[in-house]
This record gives sequence, C-alpha cells and structure tokens, in this order.
Amino acid sequence: MTESTMVFTNATVLPIDGDRIDNGVVIVRDGKIDAVGGADTPIPAGASVQDLGGKWIVPGLIDAHVHLGTSEEGEGWAGNDTNELTDPVTSHVRALDAINPADIGFSDAIAAGVLAVNVNPGSGNPIGGQTVAIKCAGRTVDEMAMRTPSGVKSALGENPKRVYGEQKKTPSTRLGTAAVIRGAFVDALNYEAKLANASEDKPVDRDLKLEALLKVLKREIPWRQHCHRADDIATAMRIADEFGYELVLDHGTEAHLLADIVAEKGIPVIIGPLIVSRSKVEVRNRSVANPGKLDKAGVTIAITTDHPVVPIGNLIHQAALSVKEGLDRDAAMRALTINPATIMGVADRIGSLTAGKDADFCVWSGDPLDLYSRVEVAYIEGSEIYRHED
Repeated sequence: MTESTMVFTNATVLPIDGDRIDNGVVIVRDGKIDAVGGADTPIPAGASVQDLGGKWIVPGLIDAHVHLGTSEEGEGWAGNDTNELTDPVTSHVRALDAINPADIGFSDAIAAGVLAVNVNPGSGNPIGGQTVAIKCAGRTVDEMAMRTPSGVKSALGENPKRVYGEQKKTPSTRLGTAAVIRGAFVDALNYEAKLANASEDKPVDRDLKLEALLKVLKREIPWRQHCHRADDIATAMRIADEFGYELVLDHGTEAHLLADIVAEKGIPVIIGPLIVSRSKVEVRNRSVANPGKLDKAGVTIAITTDHPVVPIGNLIHQAALSVKEGLDRDAAMRALTINPATIMGVADRIGSLTAGKDADFCVWSGDPLDLYSRVEVAYIEGSEIYRHED
C-alpha cells in the first residue's frame, strides 16, 4: 500500500475504547489509525482532508458467528457447504476451505457496516470443524483471513441428535452427544501421549482431527459451543471444566437463566439470532431483552445474526432492538465491535478506533443505532471499498 495520510474532520467519532467525540478528528496513515481526537488535533501537512459535517465515524461492525461464503445466498444446494454430515466428529474440516468470496452476502455485510466476521461450520455435528476470522472484502479467502483457525465449532442440543438419530447412529440423545465430545477429547489426550513417546523407531501417524482438538486443549484456540437451552449451557460448562479449555457460548438463548454462573466463570456469550421465530423447542425463550439481562449480570456479550438465519444487514438492527428492551447503548456498540474482535482473537487489529489498528471503519449518515441512518462510505485498511450512491 502506498504511503498516504487521510484526515477526517468535523466528525462524530465513536472510538469504542473511549467516549464519543463530537467535532472529532480521525487521522489515517498507511492503512492504520494514526490518531483520534478533538477539533484541536494537529493535522499533518500534505494530508487529504475531508470535512464530514457531523456525520459519524464508527469502527467496522463485527459478527462473530456467521456462515457467510459457506451457505451462499441464492445458490441452493450447490452453494451450501456448511455441514459435513458424514461423521459426528469432523474437527479436521475447515470453514476456510469452503468460503466463496463472491457470495452476495459479503456485499450486503459491507453495505450494512459489517467489515469482519467469524465464519463457522454448521451445528449438525457434535464437533463440526474449524472456524476462521476474516474481513469481508477480498478476491480470495486467504487474502481476507486474519486468524485461522480461530476456534473449533461444537454443537449440543437438538441439531446433532436429530441428524444422527435419523441415521440410527450415535448420538441420538443429549447424553450421546456429550459422550461423543468427551470421547474425542480423550482420544486427543491419548494422541498427545503417543506423540510424547514417539521416536524414529516408533513414529506416530498424523491425525488432523486430533491435532485440531489438541489446539483447544492447549488453549491456543477457543471451543465454540452451539447451545440454546439452559441445561445444554450447563453441560457445555461441565465439559469445559473437565478438560480445561477456553469456552465461548454461541447463541446462548437461555444463558440469562444462568447469567450469574456464566459471569463468574468469565465465559463470553455470542447471543442471537434475535429476530427469528420460535422455530424449535430450544429457542422458545428467544427475546431481544436477553442481551440486556446478560450485560447487567456482568457477562461479556457479542450479538450475532447467524447469517443467513437472519440476513447480515440486520446485525445493527438487532442491537438497536436490544437497546429498546434494556441493553445499555454503549454495551450494544461494544457487542458489535471490540467484544467480538476479542472473542475472535483479532482485537489487536480491529474492533476500535485505536492508534495502530487497521483503519477499518465506516462513515454513517447518523447514529448507527437509528434505523434511518445508513453507511455512506466503508474503508478497510484505509482503502475505500464501498460508497452508497442513491
């Protein structure tokens, strides 16, 4: 990237790592945030200066649980690569290998201010595969990727017991699903022991499934646990305590019922999707009031669309509705920026307008939590990637 400096003045700046700045200034140099401050911030000589007339500068929004690029919109079965439903344990498969950057969902994301996502395999298997943190623009997924793997997806509850119960295979029950997960971790520990005792005379064949699980057990990457019901959330915490890995609760529809325990253990919850019908038993307590309940209990939350379950463009609207039902508005913005960035392990690069981070941000016409506001321009690493034209 060629050396360049851009300055945005007279902006309403939402840095996330600090208070809102009215009549603020943002300086971008060589694709990075160089400085953020008030109207008295010195402007470098020779910089390109834009007066925003009070419009808002907001870090790129982040959805930490989507299927963008793996469940392509308008492509039917040919574009659906979300679940490898041929084995209950598929920890070796990678979302990275199925993402199509040409999925129209990426364009929708950028137009709605969502500049980064975590793409997960689906929830049909007890252990579904490896997740990847990516930016929403690029010709190849390798160019878009920030962290791979960024976790391993696992599922409790209705989905795996339905998938394998219909095949007359284990697991067909909740207890069977938990047993499959525990057994896989024991296999990984046994594999680790074999590796420790390996020699030239006694080599150990590589096992991609168990290698991925060892990354979890060594706390190199988090365990991304799909769970809705309170009893499944309790099972998720029980197994995490047994094996000592870093747990993230995905969906957490009934996490508010155990909020004190979740908060005490320091487990983040990626909550959502929030504006869907109660399509199955385990989401009957779905409510846009739940994010506020978790936040008040001291739980770190991020908000997800689970795209394409809720179209990615409605991420900000889910947050706005949660604010309407009691979520603190600053907490709502953290749940769309720095919290998901932290969960994904990329907070050193994105999630706030902090000097040294990537210049990934949007210019909004007004308050992003206002339904009538829209993204006017989007930047990734200081390069304009979108401009709204009427």
